[in-house]
Amino acid sequence: MTALADRAGSLHPLADQRRSTRFTATSTASEVVEGLDLRGRRAVVTGGASGIGLETARALALAGASVTLAVRDEYAGMRAAADIVESTGNTDILVARVDLAELESVAAFVRTWDGPLHMLVANASAVPGPLLRTSRGHELQFAVNHLGHFKLATGLWPALAAAGDARIVTLSSSAHLRAPVDLDDLQFTRRPYHPGAAYAQSKTAAVLFAVEATRRWAGDGITANAVMPGGVRTAHRRDPHGTADYDGAVRWKTAAQGAATPVLVATAPELTGIGGRYFEDCAIAEENVPGSRTGYARHAVDPETAQRLWDASADLVR
Repeated sequence: MTALADRAGSLHPLADQRRSTRFTATSTASEVVEGLDLRGRRAVVTGGASGIGLETARALALAGASVTLAVRDEYAGMRAAADIVESTGNTDILVARVDLAELESVAAFVRTWDGPLHMLVANASAVPGPLLRTSRGHELQFAVNHLGHFKLATGLWPALAAAGDARIVTLSSSAHLRAPVDLDDLQFTRRPYHPGAAYAQSKTAAVLFAVEATRRWAGDGITANAVMPGGVRTAHRRDPHGTADYDGAVRWKTAAQGAATPVLVATAPELTGIGGRYFEDCAIAEENVPGSRTGYARHAVDPETAQRLWDASADLVR
């Protein structure tokens, strides 16, 4: 079994069995936080204006957390914030503009952040489409799904470290099973572009980030994990985080069910100190069995690849 990083930063094999919780594939985010008191804790949720991000933010707010919706569309964010306040009674909901495709926008958000940050949920995602590039020439899906979140997390490292027990949650997808990261051509400048391959690469990068961030930052009390939320139909696209764009046989979830695993990983007391893992259906996943759509691919948890991708990403976001 491929080695993953633990809280102390050492490497150990992931247990063969899934680490089960009392929640399942049909649990909702509100069920996950029932009984939890997150008052005094602060969270940032990217893409929190709709879908899984909105339901993630709603659940965190329901438990009393201060939640910042980091969104590209401020007006949509304000509508989402009003909805969360109305449904939870929590008025400590903030909205900030962050365009993950533009690194200067990410840097501007980081400069405005003050104080500790306990939970960073990297939820926003660009979905498969025609080849588009950012102003810096980065392939859009890789830029939004990985590079923007990489710059956000590394920029917020002081705030995460100040929390003492911070958690980062990156949203991956079972699509990661279809492609590793191509460290020699991350931007599709030499190989033929395929939207599904670009999406798969970006979601592999989300897992590799969790592996390396935990290795580097566990000593600061920061752990990172990747999650597969499940297939969720959204208004702008079928299933941006699951398998629907690649396979018609999908067990669909509601957005509230899709948010359950991210919220669990961000909050569950029983997961304290666990990092560098891939979760699905509210449990630590096993390694993928070829031919199935569940579990993690070995290429997504390789520690050497994780380190190389981190170094490459740091160069790209400078």
